[in-house]
Amino acid sequence: MASKTIVTSQHIIDKIGGAENVTSLTHCATRLRFQLRDQSKVDMVALESDPAVLGVVPQGTTGLQVVMGGGVADYYGAIIKEPGMGNLSEDKSSGTKEYGGVRGKSSRVDFAFEFLSDTFRPILWALLGASLIITLLVLADTFGLQDFRAPMDEQPDSYVFMHAMWRSVFYFLPIMVGATAARKLGANEWVGAAIPAALLTPEFLSLGSAGDTVTVFGLPMVLNDYSGQVFPPLIAAIGLFWAEKGLKKIIPAAVQMVFVPFFSLLIMIPATAFLLGPFGIGIGNGISDMLFWVNDLSPFILAIIVPLLYPFLVPLGLHWPLNAIMIQNIATLGYDFIQGPMGAWNFACFGVVTGVFVLSIRERNKAMRQVSLGGMLAGLLGGISEPSLYGVLLRFKKTYYRLLPGCFVGGVVMGIFDVKAYAFVFTSLLTIPAMDPWGGYTIGIAAAFLTSMLLVIVLDYRTKDERDEIHAQIEAELAEANEAEDERIDAAENITAASAGAGTAGAAGAVATAPAPTKTALEAGTVTMITAPLEGKVIALSEVPDPVFAGEALGKGVGIEPTGDTVVAPAAGKVLTVQKTGHAVGLRLDNGVELLIHIGIDTVNMAGDGFEVLVEKKQQVSAGTPLVRFDLAKIKAAGYSAVTPVLVVNTKKFATVEGHTGAQASIGDEIITVTAPEAETA
Repeated sequence: MASKTIVTSQHIIDKIGGAENVTSLTHCATRLRFQLRDQSKVDMVALESDPAVLGVVPQGTTGLQVVMGGGVADYYGAIIKEPGMGNLSEDKSSGTKEYGGVRGKSSRVDFAFEFLSDTFRPILWALLGASLIITLLVLADTFGLQDFRAPMDEQPDSYVFMHAMWRSVFYFLPIMVGATAARKLGANEWVGAAIPAALLTPEFLSLGSAGDTVTVFGLPMVLNDYSGQVFPPLIAAIGLFWAEKGLKKIIPAAVQMVFVPFFSLLIMIPATAFLLGPFGIGIGNGISDMLFWVNDLSPFILAIIVPLLYPFLVPLGLHWPLNAIMIQNIATLGYDFIQGPMGAWNFACFGVVTGVFVLSIRERNKAMRQVSLGGMLAGLLGGISEPSLYGVLLRFKKTYYRLLPGCFVGGVVMGIFDVKAYAFVFTSLLTIPAMDPWGGYTIGIAAAFLTSMLLVIVLDYRTKDERDEIHAQIEAELAEANEAEDERIDAAENITAASAGAGTAGAAGAVATAPAPTKTALEAGTVTMITAPLEGKVIALSEVPDPVFAGEALGKGVGIEPTGDTVVAPAAGKVLTVQKTGHAVGLRLDNGVELLIHIGIDTVNMAGDGFEVLVEKKQQVSAGTPLVRFDLAKIKAAGYSAVTPVLVVNTKKFATVEGHTGAQASIGDEIITVTAPEAETA
């Protein structure tokens, strides 16, 4: 039996148009990244129907991102093993952009955003690990075990070693950025790493201190401290791409492996040291100075602006340069003024998904419960917002109206306390001690979290149509699950009864003849009439004031505008499901027809007020057995439609399901004709 990972992988391939529609496939920390021949072949709705798929994000005219969360590598590994996909795995020496090339103005912008995002995402793991090591050291500082900001020669050797553990990531960050940026562009990633590495060697550092000017090759070179910098290696990787492209045009293919990297290093290391490196540092300093000016003008205003901007920057990947500025601020100023307010955005985001988690438990919505739980844990414990962003926030229209108030409230609190960070960390519950004052920061993230969470719980995170569609899906899934369980129980009971009957017959020495089975609605050619389960006017399903029922998403049938107050069983059968609120009941009739009777539209919101459930799940009922009694006046007074859909939920098993509308029906009157398909002839 195939694993869930394999089943989901096959589902993804099928819904993106098949393996033949894919030109390339890569993945980052949370997303599968496809380049497609024809983006219009993607079935977005069906693709997102798999609970493992957290979101689908089209990019440009041929790109598609499928958000899978932390287990993306497992799905990537399964997909490339599928027929036709094995030759699409990432080829790091191809010399082509993963994006598939530039195709017009909008695609250039898309690729620029993607370039920034995909450069930093592979490094995310190392940055997250280092940030938690920093948190341990900050906790040691909080409890007086060591001074986090003291010079290394004044700290015990054990703490010096722990500082080396996190500084390794930040000091050599330019090398990592150089490698990932070059790989994204299609240049050689190891040459991309070697270029900034040259500026971190003891030989280069021995030339002088940052700010000094030395003479190299007869030219003046301004020295800079490149440790922890990201803009110089980014710009150098772009230069490397063009250098390699030009060299490959003039160097014969037979010797490119030797001479392309040789000339690339010979050209790009001096170009970076003399020109591109100082230019990159100037860009970083310019952005930092602008933010510092706003902070110097009013820390309170900056603390509100930052969390309100982040929800729009993160989907575009534009937040990564700000992360670089945070690292640079800590290196130059000794503190950073962006991370604290940024925590308000993160925790407002986590508050939204926590609210979704609460609602999904209440609604028994397994798919959203899984998505929201994953986003909540990744956020609260890891400070990672992507699962929340792509799994929930960008999928539902109203989520930003719940998110932004939390960002604002949290930002106000951060501004009041003028929160600063003294170490670069991912803003999670585990990294609170890295902020100062940590008490004010805690109040700020709590305010952001609770504001957004409560808004979701009270006002929901979906439009009415989105909510109705999800409720209908849940009811269908429950009915299907109940059907499968009842079929299993019935099969077991039949086997037991057959065994007992055989034993009795053998003991008596007689031959028993089983009674002929009753003809059911499922048998070939059978025509079965379904009678009205309540009194009222029968209307076409298309007239039911709910798009899910009217669109026959749950099966064909009719609607009834009730005049009575009791729903009864139209024939003998078993209760598959009955909602505690009384607004819906599912039956499997002995003739094989499965019915869903949904009393009113959106009446689930009445929480059972005005409904009296008269039967239990799995109870056997006969024709005319009362199932639910309801108060028609209360439904109308609450502002809900009392129209009651009566649906044949296993419609697909029949040749036709035809409703008889336009008449006033009494209980027992025929309202639906069900016709089984004819038997196939040999």
